[in-house]
Amino acid sequence: MKNEIADLIARFLPLSDVERKTIASSIPIKSFEKGSILLREGQISRESYFNIEGLVRKYYVVDGEERTTEFYREEEAISSLQSYNLKIPANHYLECVEDCRLAVLTYEMEQELFKKVDGFESLCRVSIEEELGAQQEKLARFMTSTPEERYLNLMKHQPALLQRVPQYYLASYLGVKPESLSRIRKRLSQKN
Repeated sequence: MKNEIADLIARFLPLSDVERKTIASSIPIKSFEKGSILLREGQISRESYFNIEGLVRKYYVVDGEERTTEFYREEEAISSLQSYNLKIPANHYLECVEDCRLAVLTYEMEQELFKKVDGFESLCRVSIEEELGAQQEKLARFMTSTPEERYLNLMKHQPALLQRVPQYYLASYLGVKPESLSRIRKRLSQKN
């Protein structure tokens, strides 16, 4: 049987048959139901994930209110880097918004793969650097744009999220209350 995660890694890194088998046996793909919590605030992250299918959100609880900061779609890595690498409690949650199939990697197995698969550590480092750059740009855009501009940007760059995510998650992600998001949508529909 083909292994989706080995196939994906092979798109970026040439793999021998032995390395493919090592990856396939080291990174299981597991199913999670909608609503499953992958990580809770206060837990130490022992796993990182790669999204094969479904949608995961990252959120914080601030003054009793959930604040969504990220949605992880197919072919995106999902982790709580500080908690995972430094073994400190996470300050956020990771939740499956849809039924998900995720590749699951433990820290210990990741260290083993660095030794057994040539180039795997480099691939991970480059991936993290790219993600860090994207997160910096995303934060700058968020800080320098209005809620309406954020919504328009979401419509332009991630339109599928508008269909996949409940409005109250979207509102939180955009930094507004659900009522404000409704007003933004109404205002935009009247312009067209």
